[in-house]
Amino acid sequence: MPSPVTVIGGGIAGVACARALATGGVGAVVLDRALRPGGRMASRTMRGGRVVDIGASYLTASDGSEFAGVVGGWVDRGLARPWTDTFAVAGAGGIERTTTGPVRYAAPGGLRSLVADLAADVDVRHERTVEHVRPGPTVDGEEVPAVALAMPDPQARRLLDAATADRLLGDRTWEPALAVVVGFERRSWPADLHGVFVHDDDVLAWIADDGDRRGDGAPVLVAHTTPELARAHLADPDAAIPAVTAAVDRVLGLGTAPAWTTVHRWTFARPAEARPEPFGLVDGIGACGDGWAAPSRVEAAWTSGTALGRALVRAG
Repeated sequence: MPSPVTVIGGGIAGVACARALATGGVGAVVLDRALRPGGRMASRTMRGGRVVDIGASYLTASDGSEFAGVVGGWVDRGLARPWTDTFAVAGAGGIERTTTGPVRYAAPGGLRSLVADLAADVDVRHERTVEHVRPGPTVDGEEVPAVALAMPDPQARRLLDAATADRLLGDRTWEPALAVVVGFERRSWPADLHGVFVHDDDVLAWIADDGDRRGDGAPVLVAHTTPELARAHLADPDAAIPAVTAAVDRVLGLGTAPAWTTVHRWTFARPAEARPEPFGLVDGIGACGDGWAAPSRVEAAWTSGTALGRALVRAG
């Protein structure tokens, strides 16, 4: 039996790539350094065993797209649910208006549960840290028929030789973010808040009502910082918590101190600009995920991984 294609990264792009390979009759194995699949669709178990989404805040699906069918399947099985099409918009001084857009979907079990569902029939090997990928291609010195790097460009670049990285990835800037989970004893914000896009603020970019999106009404908010604030606190994310909680109080007018907080650092949260191409492929080494198939979002990551997997099937 031929060696499987190696997919590095267990987020939605990597798992989608592996599924596309398997559907095309090509064996695939996913190597992921984490304990569980999810990538930036991460969820963390907090106080009382409750799961909180700390990465992507929601997902959308373009009308009539293949991904819309995937989302529909999750909704039918109760793994995902339509959340809202309306968010608030705030400036540094508070909420100004609301804005309506596409339906955003959330997951009662956390967004990571959706990646876990896709990975159910995929050979995912956790706690596997890859050191290098070289032309051949080889993964840590072992020959493989092809390899897919499903991760942010800066992380992929660390695995590649400089010449391959330049050809495959080019040179793009990625922005950091901190996700600060803010828990309260009780809810003190409007029930229809859902989430808040924050503009012209030095600290906040977005606030999600985690109890609303999960559907259990828990008094938990997740605040995502600006890249500038995150960049200044990458070495010590906890030091950013006071500024973030103060900004949440200022923007929402809560007047209530949180009961508990925690923070997660995303060194490479999103690309400054996403590529229009669905994936990259050079001499059997591919790259996919967020940052391809613009604009940057969950649907794009799934689309990118699926497209790369199908391209590798066609390449034989």
